[in-house]
Amino acid sequence: QVQLVESGGGLVQPGDSLRLSCAASGNIFSSRPMGWSRQAPGKERELVASITGVSSTADYADSVKGRFTISRDNAKNTVYLQMNNLKPEDTAVYYCWYAYTRAYWGQGTQVTVSS
Repeated sequence: QVQLVESGGGLVQPGDSLRLSCAASGNIFSSRPMGWSRQAPGKERELVASITGVSSTADYADSVKGRFTISRDNAKNTVYLQMNNLKPEDTAVYYCWYAYTRAYWGQGTQVTVSS
């Protein structure tokens, strides 16, 4: 079994920063990719960022490039999402995921960007 627990969401103002964390437990292989997706009200879930296992190569949605940074600590089975210069359009529930035989998802953490 795989469990993913996100933390770090909250209410911030435009231009602020947040760091999300996702702690994975269970049958986790550090060679497998992990990442973050988000879903805003009335919209489909979209991929925000992903990171490979061995080389930690990152990839980002165009909408967050230059503002968000994904990283992982394989010793702690934890993936992070550093979000800088947040915008109102970043408001969404953010979900952590881990890919192995299928995708495993966390329960989500709310990020609200509003003045």
